[in-house]
Amino acid sequence: MNAERSPALEFPAMLFGTKATTRRKVSAEGHWWARQYLETGAFPQPRQMRQVLPGEVLVMHSGADFDTGDPRWRMHVFVEVFMGLDEGVPEEELPRMRDAFESFCLSTPWGALDHAVSPPPPQSAERMANRLASVLRFWEVLQSLRYAFWSFDQKYTLEELMDDIYRRTLEAWCPGGPAPVREHLALTVERMARATREECLEAVLRVMSGIVEVDTDIKHREVLGDPDFLRERLSALPPRKFEALSSAYKYAVATQLSDWDRKLERH
Repeated sequence: MNAERSPALEFPAMLFGTKATTRRKVSAEGHWWARQYLETGAFPQPRQMRQVLPGEVLVMHSGADFDTGDPRWRMHVFVEVFMGLDEGVPEEELPRMRDAFESFCLSTPWGALDHAVSPPPPQSAERMANRLASVLRFWEVLQSLRYAFWSFDQKYTLEELMDDIYRRTLEAWCPGGPAPVREHLALTVERMARATREECLEAVLRVMSGIVEVDTDIKHREVLGDPDFLRERLSALPPRKFEALSSAYKYAVATQLSDWDRKLERH
């Protein structure tokens, strides 16, 4: 008896090609999706899919994308879909449309991967828990690929990619958690999904303290290294602004620290 073969992994074909080709196709797909949403209220699957073979390299960050003219999987270009996605959609409908589009993306392995590696704002605890849970659902198929993030020469496994992006966040939510990244991520998702505001605040504080220790661009390190100062500033943020970084996603946290650092410079 022949063993049952797993379905082939397919990603949108628009993400494979030269840099110019992928950008053009992604923008066009955004316009098409906008029309489909206005007509049906939903998002169909991309018009053309392409098989992704085990071991193929996906470029996940523009820093790893030096355009040599070679066709590649350029996942980081997907963000340009938003240039066309809003076209013709009434302004009052945009929040609902964007939520529907994210839900659609998270139901696919390529969309889950994109929203974990390059999560659009807001990066709230609720949204990030949902995004990371989606990656965990597709973990088995995604771990057969390789990923270029900071450099095309350095090929990450899925575990290494998630560790690079989320190590501080994982440690903030689950200090001393399981060694395997997948298990640590699953525990973090569980805690993040049901976190109170105070639990979110504590996680954000842990990430902030770690960033201040190593970020040499921060000018007011002594002030921003004071936990009481940070707690006071975080508590004073408007609810929506705090929620936007409540997942303790390090890039959102670093942006807030930079904002405070600039304000301290002016005073």
